[in-house]
Amino acid sequence: MADEYLTLSLSTGGDVKIKLRPDLAPGHVARIKELAGEGFYDGVKFHRVIPGFMAQGGCPDGTGMGGSKKPDLEAEFNNEPHVRGVCSMARTNAPHSANSQFFIVFDDASFLDRQYTVWGQVVEGMDNVDNLPKGEPPREPGVITKAVVSEG
Repeated sequence: MADEYLTLSLSTGGDVKIKLRPDLAPGHVARIKELAGEGFYDGVKFHRVIPGFMAQGGCPDGTGMGGSKKPDLEAEFNNEPHVRGVCSMARTNAPHSANSQFFIVFDDASFLDRQYTVWGQVVEGMDNVDNLPKGEPPREPGVITKAVVSEG
């Protein structure tokens, strides 16, 4: 089977190409693909961008408090380390509460390992993630203008 990628086009310029990892988290990858295919992520903000840590998006109302209308996911914690460019699912304190929000790690964040579900790895455009406006929330957040899943 060919590798699949999620490409996020950003309002702040440039694309971010993420290799999907169904070998690590099949349920989470299926959800990301489903939401992207429905246009859920189009227009969604990166509402929490912390330098040296991570950029978080995927909340439909831009507050970090919301998710899709789909049921929360069962955790698929794995041994993939949280290092630069890793994409992982955000959740509440409850392990099985991931839904649509995700984050992209800027630097080593090993304290997250095996507690959050890693589902992808940025393979192109990490500099575009680095350039997202910073803040919790940023004054003028970066927006995903389009999210597309493709093969190869």
